[in-house]
Amino acid sequence: MRESRMPSQMMPVGVSERINSIDVLRGVALLGILVINIYFFALPGAVMFNPPAAGGFTGLNFLTWQFTSTFFLQKMMGIFSMLFGAGIILMSGKAEKSRKKFGAIHYRRMLWLLIFGLVHGYLLWHGDILFTYAICGMVLFLFRRRSPRLLIILSIIFFIAGFLMQFGSSINFTMVRDAAARAEKAIQNGKEIDKMQESMIVIRDDLESIFKPSEQEIQKEIDAYRGNFFEVLKFRLPETLMMQTQALFFFVFWRAMGFMLLGMALMKLDVFSAARSKRFYAILAIVGYTLGLPTVYYGLTQSLAHDFDYVYQFREGLHYNLFGGALTALGHVGVIMLICKAGLLKWLTAGLAAVGRTALSNYLLTSVVMTTIFYGYGLGLFGHIDRFYLMLFIPGMWVIQLIISPIWLRHYKFGPAEWLWRSLTYRKKQMMRIAS
Repeated sequence: MRESRMPSQMMPVGVSERINSIDVLRGVALLGILVINIYFFALPGAVMFNPPAAGGFTGLNFLTWQFTSTFFLQKMMGIFSMLFGAGIILMSGKAEKSRKKFGAIHYRRMLWLLIFGLVHGYLLWHGDILFTYAICGMVLFLFRRRSPRLLIILSIIFFIAGFLMQFGSSINFTMVRDAAARAEKAIQNGKEIDKMQESMIVIRDDLESIFKPSEQEIQKEIDAYRGNFFEVLKFRLPETLMMQTQALFFFVFWRAMGFMLLGMALMKLDVFSAARSKRFYAILAIVGYTLGLPTVYYGLTQSLAHDFDYVYQFREGLHYNLFGGALTALGHVGVIMLICKAGLLKWLTAGLAAVGRTALSNYLLTSVVMTTIFYGYGLGLFGHIDRFYLMLFIPGMWVIQLIISPIWLRHYKFGPAEWLWRSLTYRKKQMMRIAS
């Protein structure tokens, strides 16, 4: 790639054209995501559906789970997803005003993001979200010219579709569990069972292994992630494949699309640009928290009461956080926009905006740092540290990002990953250094 200047109408969105409040919000979301992701960097995957499986679940550990699940789980990722949708509106709107076709650029952009997601997911961390965003981005482009009202309706439809996918899964899980129980009872009574009944037992055991693995299976994962790079890689490959196929289709895609479509609508309604009134954002925060937080908290208590049974979770438990979490995320948006609009905490919002402008670089940096801390080819702390003490790693990571990001942007227009992504997208080496 050669370094050259492009006509202004074909250039990526420049620094002067960025909306500061969006960058601040993206920075908050990116930092907040680590509060949940650190569980999946540091603990066995069983904690996703069965929190008591690892990391401690009494005393301060239990309170940590309650707090992070109430205020962060799916809320920060929801905001980040909304802003991804908003970014498509921002970039396509700029291109259309310049009467330039944006489709080819957008799909090249998503293709490279997908490749980044594959590399990140298979070589670094199975919890990658870039692959999902790329897939969603390819679909979202079709809706960029729709009205805010229609986008909100489509968002609700996708959320409901996600609910129906999981509810349908719970019905299948129940049928398998009941059929396996009948087959085992028949065996106990000395009766022969056919191959179909045998398969029900096998499938039931596979489901139990995924959602409520035994101590031996959990220890096997811990041993793998405390191993060398190739031992970690061997264990990670099937996990990443599952995340980018089955989990994507049955769980992640629908929720992500719902948030992204909502973000597109809110961008068109000037919500993310802090252009609405203080009263609007105050109402958004109050309504979001008043409806969202009790719903989320009730869902947590019910999941706890049902011992995180995976059939219950898919039938009902997960959905309180799906819908209540979306409302809580909007509450967070309202508060952050009020801070931006009032010009409060400028010393902090400036750092957050810098983190937001270099979100891809900071996302990948977080994976590098956290896997180095917890995996065997680094400090090997995987599975060693309880929930409460995991939280102590987070402020240090935040401080690093809040310091490095503004310093970097004093000298360069983009983060290193953003520069690579833009250069590949536009097929030209982008001007990176800020002229003296």
